Amino acid sequence: MGEGLGILAAMLSSGIGGASIGVTRSIAGIIDPLAIGSFRFGIGFFLLLPIALAQRCTWPGRRDWPGVAGLGLLFFAVFPVLFNASLMFTTAGRGALALSTLPLLTMVVAATLGVEPLTGRKTLGVCVAMTGVAMALLTGLSFAPPNAWRGDLLMISAALCMAFYSVWSKSFIGRSGPVSFTTMCMGLGALVLILISSLRGSFEPVASLDLHQWSALGFLGVFGGALTFFLWSLALERTTPARVAISITVNPIAAAVVGAPLLDEPLRWNLCVGVAAVFAGIWIATPPERI
Repeated sequence: MGEGLGILAAMLSSGIGGASIGVTRSIAGIIDPLAIGSFRFGIGFFLLLPIALAQRCTWPGRRDWPGVAGLGLLFFAVFPVLFNASLMFTTAGRGALALSTLPLLTMVVAATLGVEPLTGRKTLGVCVAMTGVAMALLTGLSFAPPNAWRGDLLMISAALCMAFYSVWSKSFIGRSGPVSFTTMCMGLGALVLILISSLRGSFEPVASLDLHQWSALGFLGVFGGALTFFLWSLALERTTPARVAISITVNPIAAAVVGAPLLDEPLRWNLCVGVAAVFAGIWIATPPERI
């Protein structure tokens, strides 16, 4: 039941994360990536902090501080900048599809770091899924923004950051717990983003935001920040990084569903092909009895 709950939490996290892609895309041209990340994780931190204090959670020990700081900067500072910047160039559906390379990247990272072996079956699955994703991203270029490839590349880079975070953070979460670990990492990342945003003047457009745009930022903070990443850490506490990463296949579906009405982005067959190819590659890479 513990591992099943972890996979369920990962799937819910990925579903909300996919919706967050569509919401982020709707304001990506209005506020710069640094400011969006500042709001998303700043709100998320202030929601998680009282929960962590009320639960009297065990905070990461002093010997873990350097590692927690590094992971916080990687996942809650570098990752959101790459993630948000990518959506200035590509569509929500393509962005989510590029992010769905996460399971494949996580398997490779875990194998490279000696956490989980990359077997022949996993290697075949990685090749199949990566080929399918590449085909899907190259299909229907006439319907994509002119610089969509830049957004795709930025999102894959963001996925690589997430892969390293997922593999490296598991031991820290095991020693302190998902709430306190996520709160500390998110708080540090939010602080760095806020400082940089203030120096760059990234908050200047905020004064002219309308109710719809404030609602988008609120959604990103409450659901896309606090809830999404708490669930991801909870999942990493209960199962392996590769199995958690498999849930990201829910992401493109949620992003496409949100992107269609919110952004008038068409639901085309190439997105379906891409999702199917990624799922097929992951099915090959991970035997059904291990999911």
